[in-house]
Amino acid sequence: MSHNHYSEINLHIVWHTKDSLPLLTPSVEPLAHRYIRQRLINTDGVFVHEIGGTETHLHVVFTIPPTLLISEFVGQLKGASSHEVNKQVGLRDKRLQWQNGYGVVTFGSGDLEWVKKYVRDQQKHHAEGNVFDRLERIMTSND
Repeated sequence: MSHNHYSEINLHIVWHTKDSLPLLTPSVEPLAHRYIRQRLINTDGVFVHEIGGTETHLHVVFTIPPTLLISEFVGQLKGASSHEVNKQVGLRDKRLQWQNGYGVVTFGSGDLEWVKKYVRDQQKHHAEGNVFDRLERIMTSND
């Protein structure tokens, strides 16, 4: 596939912890965010813009090249991040597990600042019950 391309593929992705349990605790959340940010940075053509969420779910805003398969990439990101966090925590029980499925919304570059701010202010939005439904939806499978 050609690497000569121009694209603006901006994504907002959200996924939940297993059974939407509050697993992104103050000790686990920074490890998960740091790992996911580094994985995004280390992926050719990907630009990370924002990571945020609450103790039950995670939002990620990034730009991808047209050569990246979204479903495969998100699956790898979820699997590798929970594995790495659990390894770092070093306990026998799994501290971080992700629920099946995710939600993805594309948006134009003109909305990038708004979406980044929304993700950055997740705690506030949820505390006030002022969430943007389109950016909170996920799909789950029965796998």
